Amino acid sequence: MATSTVTYLGGLRTVAKHLDSGAEIKTDAPKDNHGLGEAFSPTDLTATSLACCMISIMGIAAKKDGITPIEGASAEVLKVMYQEPRRIGEIHIKIVMPKLDYTDKEKKIYEHAAHTCPVAKSLHPDIKQVIEFVW
Repeated sequence: MATSTVTYLGGLRTVAKHLDSGAEIKTDAPKDNHGLGEAFSPTDLTATSLACCMISIMGIAAKKDGITPIEGASAEVLKVMYQEPRRIGEIHIKIVMPKLDYTDKEKKIYEHAAHTCPVAKSLHPDIKQVIEFVW
């Protein structure tokens, strides 16, 4: 069974529907590529998915290992496009952790979880992943 469907709405826009939940995400081509930039672009979603995956896997580590929780953690995402061919060249993510007393061991567990999340491991190795943690 399919995971999702994608429908072209015209005007360089799509709507993706998650079949299990019915949740929808609209995309728009970016301003620098003939679009209006009024929604996430597909490449924005790729970069954002990396941050979502990292934080989710860190949450799994917290639950599995019973360590200091990460509720309230956030991420700032910067996607850098390269040309010739047009592609994602770099993804910069700043993960800002709640102001709690994390041990050095917990920090290592969380950083390892983030760097080994499925999206991080699925991206082409030519995409530079620059990850910063703010404790």
